[in-house]
Amino acid sequence: MQILAGKHNFDFMGRRKLAMLFSLILVLASLGSLLAQGLQLGIDFTGGTLIEVGYPEPVVLEEVRETLRAAGFGDAVVQHFGSARDVLIRIAPRETASSAELSSQVLQALQVKDPGVEMRRVEFVGPQVGEELTEQGGLAMLYALIGILVYVALRFEYRFAVGSVVALLHDVIITLGAFSLFRLEFDLTVLAAILAVIGYSLNDTIVVFDRIRENFRRMRKGTPMEIMNTSINQTLSRTLMTSFTTLLVLIALVVFGGKVIHAFALALIIGVVVGTYSSIYVASSAVLSMGISKQDLMPVKKEGAEVDDRP
Repeated sequence: MQILAGKHNFDFMGRRKLAMLFSLILVLASLGSLLAQGLQLGIDFTGGTLIEVGYPEPVVLEEVRETLRAAGFGDAVVQHFGSARDVLIRIAPRETASSAELSSQVLQALQVKDPGVEMRRVEFVGPQVGEELTEQGGLAMLYALIGILVYVALRFEYRFAVGSVVALLHDVIITLGAFSLFRLEFDLTVLAAILAVIGYSLNDTIVVFDRIRENFRRMRKGTPMEIMNTSINQTLSRTLMTSFTTLLVLIALVVFGGKVIHAFALALIIGVVVGTYSSIYVASSAVLSMGISKQDLMPVKKEGAEVDDRP
């Protein structure tokens, strides 16, 4: 209750070295996993076969997945398309079979369970499209980070810009590392979640930075570490409540949203948790490590201002 009421005084910056060590371990583990085994790219990036089938009656997706799993298509992505009777199936490319052969095998497996299943359409996503998506997705994240660096540099002192980008890179690398380490499928929805994590983390960081800048100018006594601790404690209630309410929605999506949106919600959950941590520890610790002081944040006095104020 004290945290929600704002009556607390935790020594966050006093434990910044331990927190930075923890972050360094997570980042190195994430980079190691990304370099060793990479990401398990979905059909959006690797290419594959997209099959639309129609059922005479509404069908449960889990039954379709179980049928395909028994036929050797355990990696197939299954979702409703338009109605409960229309099903969209996405299958990763296989060297041993063409797109036409895969679609025939899938239809035969489904018709064993329900003879009324009809093939609606078959599309093949080539690997060239996947390569373009991979390149464009990487450029989207890079442009977002550059834009954020410019924005924060214009709004704050340059040390804050560096600190915010360090925190964002920290969040993105750990989120990607979690997907690599646990072999979770990385598709376009996850890429969208990564970009959303960048925006969420930046918003949290700017709230903390705003209070730090305000307190540096307002508090006459206190070291930079003490002022940062005070600022983080003052914004802690807002940070935790925002993260908590966001996580409630995301957990509901994971539990009730189905397989199609599962990876998207899971990426956001990881990003929100890591982003909340980084806005408290990583961003502020990076600014403090670069030697921020009151003189750096004081408004610049214009020459002749004192003369102009005289009657």
